[in-house]
Amino acid sequence: MFRDVPRRSLIASVVFAGIFAVIAFFPELEAGRMLAFNGLSTTLFVLAMATSLAFTSVSPALALSAAWAGAIVQMAFGRDPSPTDIPVFVALFATAAYGGRRTFWAGFASVFVGAIVIVGYLFAPLVIWSTGPALSDVATAIAVLIAALFGLGLAWTIGALVRTGIRARANRAAQVRAEADAAAEQERVRIARDMHDVVAHSLAVVIAQADGARYAAAADPDAATRALGTISSTARSALSDVRLLLTQLRHSQADGPQPTLADLEALYGQVRAAGVDLRVDVDPAPQGDPPAAVQLAVYRILQEALTNALRHGGPGTVRVGLSWHPDRVELDVRNSLTTRPAAAASGHGHGLVGMGERAALVGGALTAAPDGSDFAVVATLPIRSVA
Repeated sequence: MFRDVPRRSLIASVVFAGIFAVIAFFPELEAGRMLAFNGLSTTLFVLAMATSLAFTSVSPALALSAAWAGAIVQMAFGRDPSPTDIPVFVALFATAAYGGRRTFWAGFASVFVGAIVIVGYLFAPLVIWSTGPALSDVATAIAVLIAALFGLGLAWTIGALVRTGIRARANRAAQVRAEADAAAEQERVRIARDMHDVVAHSLAVVIAQADGARYAAAADPDAATRALGTISSTARSALSDVRLLLTQLRHSQADGPQPTLADLEALYGQVRAAGVDLRVDVDPAPQGDPPAAVQLAVYRILQEALTNALRHGGPGTVRVGLSWHPDRVELDVRNSLTTRPAAAASGHGHGLVGMGERAALVGGALTAAPDGSDFAVVATLPIRSVA
């Protein structure tokens, strides 16, 4: 029934309605000086129309009701049509532009009912007091009906067009908000994936170094020093990456860590420092500079695969194969499994899911599953489609 409008708009409507009432009262009082109950009818008529104006913005339904009440008062006291009837058109506009579903169709029905009432009010005396309506009177009545339909219908139609524009703007705003929310969610997922890759890999290296140093310190005191050095450098690197990611969470325009192929040697060095026999075979080598998205995907997939090898792999060699073809890069990481943790054996850990998402983001495919006595991560990433 009532719309939520700014207080300033409501005050403006009431003030305008008051000014309208003052301006309309005296001309209406003068125009009806020959009518009975002129003062009463003028007051009721002007008050109803002014009330309609006052409720136009806050309640189109009440505005329409007040306009109808004013029209009924006008006809009941035999008053002639005048400029004071303008609020009728404003009310019809408001019902179409701002009214609810019922008010909208009530305004539409009022266009036709109002036009018929106007014709009946103006021409009923001719039918009652004359022997029969002349042909010219019938033609005039039809013309008045058409004019009334046009005038009332035009006010309602303009309101309907405004309503369509308001809904279109609301839909566009909702679409923009939805797209912004989707983009923010994608960014949060990407950052979470990066955070997992950075933290999981770094912690795996730190844990492997700490365990190795604990057992080797008795026989080789320098081993603990070397392990602590590796732990320190790995932790510092991880802390730097995490800080960049947190900065990106606070400021969406900031760049997060974006590793490239040049960072792979540092990654291999961390894994070897953790005591892993890592062998890397790149054949053929990349020609030119692969797309940044592919480089990032290769780095993150290798990072997660090597982290899994540190955490779940048995003793033995970890083999990494990279084949850079003109249209694709093939990646193969294998490590032995003496024990098979549930996540690694089944291929359903969070890191494995993240590797699959990394591959899918660049249009590639990845499988991670046991292969005989090895656990194999095999991925194929297209190059041309993302260039």
